[in-house]
Amino acid sequence: MQLLFLNEAMGFIKHVSFSITAILLTNCVGVVEETDPITSPYEVEVPSHFPPIPVSNDNPLSEEKIALGKRLFFDPILSLDSSVSCASCHFTSHAFSDTITLSRGIGDSIGDRNAPSLMNVAYATSLFRDGGAPSLEMQLYTPIEDEKEMHLDIDQAVIRLLNNTSYVRDFQNVFDTLPTLFGLTRSIAAYERTLISGNSTYDHFLKTGDSSIFNPQEKLGLQLFMSDELQCYACHSGFYMSDNSYRNNGLYATYDDLGRANLSLDTSDIGKFKVPSLRNISITGPYMHNGSVLSLGAIIDHYAEGGKNNANQDDLINGFQITEEEKEALIQFLETLTDSAYLSVAL
Repeated sequence: MQLLFLNEAMGFIKHVSFSITAILLTNCVGVVEETDPITSPYEVEVPSHFPPIPVSNDNPLSEEKIALGKRLFFDPILSLDSSVSCASCHFTSHAFSDTITLSRGIGDSIGDRNAPSLMNVAYATSLFRDGGAPSLEMQLYTPIEDEKEMHLDIDQAVIRLLNNTSYVRDFQNVFDTLPTLFGLTRSIAAYERTLISGNSTYDHFLKTGDSSIFNPQEKLGLQLFMSDELQCYACHSGFYMSDNSYRNNGLYATYDDLGRANLSLDTSDIGKFKVPSLRNISITGPYMHNGSVLSLGAIIDHYAEGGKNNANQDDLINGFQITEEEKEALIQFLETLTDSAYLSVAL
């Protein structure tokens, strides 16, 4: 965690040296007419049963900043060979998740983990499967610089933006500066905070308490999900459907990817990964930190079998008995967590 903060601090220090370069680069792209920065304050609309989204004190939201962040999110300019963008691993049609086991970067390089959904990511208390980034602003460094993802030095990414007349104009309008590392990270984080999903059948139940919206099988699935025997609710509950904790779910007897232990250097953290939100789960597979589980049925089988008895396996993973009818009912309930906007994808 301290290393991440140090990296950002060093990034800003290095970026100071760009000031002279920036002046020279603006001569390459032409003189950009000075304008007063545009600031149209923006408040993200969230469902009535959601709390207000947390917003960083140094990154207030504005319509123009969000628009700039969205443009950057979908632009491959931030990758070494200009072939990969953030959206290359986070598909809008799949609740901003990937559709393959391990996400791929430039040159079709294979990443180490499956890319999770970004919907409702504003409520995450940390980012990445192991919690390696404490904020959306700081999260951006890793995918841009990782050799298996975008593989571009983040300072070079800023230089590219300085060489682009359109981006120079946008940054001046939003931040009253030329493109900077600060503006790059803040604008994409601002856009990601607007990715809200809260219009599913389950959301209707949360808002009204009316279980009649479920059909008989879905209702049985809900009862199983909340039961003391299965204890799904212990990690996946509330509006976010995750408790933001880190747990070893016994996926392996021995882990190649050490998970949170890569950061903490604590052997008791080996195999612990962030508990994912179950929202839109019917369209965000494959599942687990490495995409190794391909279906909801296989997920249920894993937990019913009680895991692989890893030394750090969470105490909640004890196994349980479930019939095929109950298993199908549980799957049908999990499908009610998919937002209405994605139902056509889920079918």
